[in-house]
Amino acid sequence: MKNGFKAMDSDMHVLEPHDLWQNYIDPAYADRAPIGLKEVTRDLRVEVAGQVLPKGIVHRYDQNNPGYAVLEKRVNDMYGDAMARNFDGPSQVAAMDKEGLDVAVLFPSRGLFVLGIDQLDPGLAAAIATAYNDWMHDFCQTDPTRMFGAAMVAPHDVESAVLEARRAVEKYGFKSIYLRPSYVNGRTWSDPYYDPLWAECQRLGVPVGFHTAGFVDLPQPVQQRFTPSFALGNTLTFPLENMTACADMIFGGVYERFPTLKAAYLEGNCSWMPWLLWRMGEYMEVTGYLELPELKSMPDVYFKRQCFTAIECDEITAVDLAEYGLDHTVVFSTDYPHLDVKFPHAVEAMLGMPFTEEAKRKYLWDNCARLYGLD
Repeated sequence: MKNGFKAMDSDMHVLEPHDLWQNYIDPAYADRAPIGLKEVTRDLRVEVAGQVLPKGIVHRYDQNNPGYAVLEKRVNDMYGDAMARNFDGPSQVAAMDKEGLDVAVLFPSRGLFVLGIDQLDPGLAAAIATAYNDWMHDFCQTDPTRMFGAAMVAPHDVESAVLEARRAVEKYGFKSIYLRPSYVNGRTWSDPYYDPLWAECQRLGVPVGFHTAGFVDLPQPVQQRFTPSFALGNTLTFPLENMTACADMIFGGVYERFPTLKAAYLEGNCSWMPWLLWRMGEYMEVTGYLELPELKSMPDVYFKRQCFTAIECDEITAVDLAEYGLDHTVVFSTDYPHLDVKFPHAVEAMLGMPFTEEAKRKYLWDNCARLYGLD
């Protein structure tokens, strides 16, 4: 708690050990277990199925680049204590205390890339997810009253994804599943193929956390060859992937078919919500009722009923969300331990924003608690 405000992180990250999958994967897949790279400080890359993911972040690994030393200093200044402990469970709790977080739902770093391959062997994909969730459960035991996992599920085979979601929630008490918003194996998220997964999440009462990260071997709205820099790629890709997945889930009828399913669109800002929902509404009025007769409500109705987005601690463009009736859909995130964050001053920065006291309480705690069933 900070300045009288309880704070929950809807999307705090861990930095998995490089040998996670060597230690946790089903022995039947040991010879194909992903390997975390460790060539530089805080290396996030993972090698899986003959690929190194994410792609195209050369600046971090070129020690001859003049910016390398600047990045290294930033990393060491922010995360030196955690790095000294290899980002273990106690260091995660220490970071929460330093930031003023009461509770955090934990998402991966390497794990955001490891399944980012089309046509990945479904058995291997499922084994990768199971191993990660077993490790995450052990990680959270440092303080299971404050740290909760978001479960990795492999969309390459929906039956395996359903079983893993059920296991992670019912056995381990995880509070969410997560998926990258980019499509896998040519299927949109509104494809009925995924309906068993949405039905299971609705039954379990856990949200689907859509979370993008870097360039992988999947179709993405901003292709790597058109965004040669980290700055340009991250500026565009993160919100555009969330917007694409959100529009697909709404126009594709997922929220009509599953009226109590919750979804969160994470790490892509929240200021796009009013514009996207307005634009979707415009097309619903023009052609939507011809093309989408199964939809019984306007796009903003589904979103306000079932969706959430994560706000940056200094996202000043979100100041008017209450005017659009969207302030109950916003959840707070520090995005620890990434580079482009305000740690350990994210909560402090949020409290300094020109939001109402009511909005700050909603963003820091109330909405997060409702999203993850902790209220």
